[in-house]
Amino acid sequence: MIEAILQWDIDVLLYFQEHIRADWLDPIMKGISFIGYKGIVWILLCIVLMIPKKTRRIGIYAAGALLLSFIVNNLIIKNLVGRIRPYEAIEELMRVGDPEKDASFPSGHTACVFAVAMGVLLPAKKKLPGILLLCFGVIMAFSRLYLGVHYPTDVIFGAIFATLAGVASYFIIRMIENKIRKRRQERDDADAMMV
Repeated sequence: MIEAILQWDIDVLLYFQEHIRADWLDPIMKGISFIGYKGIVWILLCIVLMIPKKTRRIGIYAAGALLLSFIVNNLIIKNLVGRIRPYEAIEELMRVGDPEKDASFPSGHTACVFAVAMGVLLPAKKKLPGILLLCFGVIMAFSRLYLGVHYPTDVIFGAIFATLAGVASYFIIRMIENKIRKRRQERDDADAMMV
């Protein structure tokens, strides 16, 4: 079973190389991938969302999801698994762009987008921004395969782990919000009794 999955990983990447790559598409895929570099765009998005009062709550949820995803994916799983990049393991595979320095599994680029998307989607009344971010997550995953820097299972599990981190973060932050709300209510009730 595992051998079949590993072979599928290789076959998909070689298919991308032989049938999907094109000179005109290379800079587009590099540009999309660059958006995910070090998670800077997603960190900035969370900060920007936290500034106005109207979007602060969404920004906090997005930042929580991004932080939890980073801890799980980049600090724990990447270091435990230590999977080498596909262009280092598959002789026929040529990467597009610069080599990556960290482990391949799971995809951090993909995970960042999915984490922020869940952080935006779950607490929001208007779901469209979160859905658009999820769509961009799929495009980001595609770009990582296109460039030959991740296996399909890297991007799939990056998306899954980040989605789970986003859901977990949502419930953790909601629990904290409820505790804060309850304490405020208790304090207000105590103040009202003193008057």
